[in-house]
Amino acid sequence: MAKNTPVFDVQDLHVRFDTTDGEVHAVKGVNLSIAPGQCVGVVGESGSGKSQTFLAAMGLLAQNGKAQGSIRFRGKEILNTPPKILNSVRGSRMSMIFQDPLTSLTPHMRIGAQMAEVLAVHENLRGEAAQKRCLDWLDRVRIPEAGRRLRQYPHELSGGMRQRVMIAMAMLCEPELLIADEPTTALDVTVQAQVLDLMNDLKDDLGAAIALVTHDMGVVARMCDHIYVMEKGVYVEDGPVDDIFYNPKSDYTKLLLEAMPRLDRPDRPGRTALAPFTAKAGAEPLLKVEDIKVHFPVRMSGRIFPKTKPLRAVDGVSFDLYAGETLGVVGESGCGKSTLARAVLKLVPVKGGVVSWMGSNLLEAEKEALRRERKDLQIVFQDPLASLDPRMTIGQSIAEPLKTFRPDMDHAGRMAAIREAMVRVDLDTAMINRYPHELSGGQNQRVGIARAMILKPKLVICDEAVSALDVSVQAQIIDLLIGLQASAGLAMIFISHDLAVVREISHRVMVLYMGRVVEMAGRTAIYDDARHPYTKALISAVPIPDPKAERARKRIHLESDLPSPLDSRASLHFLKSKQIDDPDADQYRPQLVEVTPNHFVAEHDPCDTSDGLLAS
Repeated sequence: MAKNTPVFDVQDLHVRFDTTDGEVHAVKGVNLSIAPGQCVGVVGESGSGKSQTFLAAMGLLAQNGKAQGSIRFRGKEILNTPPKILNSVRGSRMSMIFQDPLTSLTPHMRIGAQMAEVLAVHENLRGEAAQKRCLDWLDRVRIPEAGRRLRQYPHELSGGMRQRVMIAMAMLCEPELLIADEPTTALDVTVQAQVLDLMNDLKDDLGAAIALVTHDMGVVARMCDHIYVMEKGVYVEDGPVDDIFYNPKSDYTKLLLEAMPRLDRPDRPGRTALAPFTAKAGAEPLLKVEDIKVHFPVRMSGRIFPKTKPLRAVDGVSFDLYAGETLGVVGESGCGKSTLARAVLKLVPVKGGVVSWMGSNLLEAEKEALRRERKDLQIVFQDPLASLDPRMTIGQSIAEPLKTFRPDMDHAGRMAAIREAMVRVDLDTAMINRYPHELSGGQNQRVGIARAMILKPKLVICDEAVSALDVSVQAQIIDLLIGLQASAGLAMIFISHDLAVVREISHRVMVLYMGRVVEMAGRTAIYDDARHPYTKALISAVPIPDPKAERARKRIHLESDLPSPLDSRASLHFLKSKQIDDPDADQYRPQLVEVTPNHFVAEHDPCDTSDGLLAS
């Protein structure tokens, strides 16, 4: 076979689906080619047809779907090939990473058994050798306590960990073609950077071809050689990565690039800018959190007499928040971001500390008093479908808070308030009687925001509220939140693992690590003058949608595995000089030091990051 023969070649592919509303033409005659050692990006928003090309190649189209045209792998036709023949290729020579790990992980099988099954089927590798390979790949995708994870079931892992398991499974056989469908959407920036490095190694060392399906232009800038931009089933533009980024011809490509949040450009031209915030002289904070702690008891297995250890999800966090201010909270999965949000609202048991809301401690409030305060304390969750009842119309969902806190309001007044809330979040009032499944992800997120805002609260917590949205929809939601804050003067806590988004929307940023604050400062200071090594590592891992800038950047690597949150030494990962070498001992608590006015940094050992490496 000639060396220039593409690993993957698509010609005049059409994908259609028969639905109750008629035929949907999802992919309309596209052509695509990937050479050995090349990474090709397919970008576009949800519903553009990006994934269907590759699902057709893997023989995984839905039952109502049909594909026509040609898809060749290593010169052999694989489109509509019988499963028995296709099974000799997929999973070993051609592998796919899916966006949702629960679609490819079997719930009743342990992680180790699922990974070993891949090796047994495709490489006839079993026993200790297979387990060693599985353990090696879990270590390479930075799963803490990898040996223990092999014995666990998918439901025992976080979403980010399940995603890493699936990436490890896809790479076990070192495939010739790796199809990655939104592989890093649910991952922390440091894990995302490491996964992208792994994919790059596969490409460079083994000559593997990579198809990267994503809406993240920063990831594309870091990884890809050639880009196809897809809209409504067709490629509206394709070309080398530099041409697409620096000389885009399609209006749709320009829209994607303009909508992408950038760490190096917090205020995008033509967008709603975040108004500067300064607390008024003598003003008291709306919310004052002091030394709050949330510990979960974990029963240790594998002992004759099992004992319980505390998992310190939040371990002594303090901050304050003023009316009209947004505090961004960032950190990796498991750092305590979401638990902190729920502790502030008293949605989880709190071990200790004070949550002072307008002068009164919410943690000591009686049930009825706390219920009265809840109308001013609202939360917007990451997945709107998890918090919207599928049996209720949009209007009914938005009306729920009114029925609880404004029982005096008549039907006409309630309907007027619902329509007003929908208009405020740019939702067509004609949708009032639709159900969640009839709306897009961005529209459902707006419903969640409308429901949170309808009582005109004083504090709104956004917990990963835009992480699952397309970049253009994400930009609209960010603009919406900035506008609502400016008009209503509300305080916001904005939780995210996307540091570029946090910089756009936040006045101050708080960085959490293992349940503790390691740095807190204004949004400019924390990005331009980061002091803590963990903050530096997070910032350096964020991809920037600029290929030349990405090629020139040096990343700071965390040169060790993430510690277990059950280990009392975990919070001293960056202050090992104070560490007692006993996982159960009471350890020193790193103190926050004000290094410049309003810029606080946790104590840490000196380290050298000048060469792009961080030994920890």
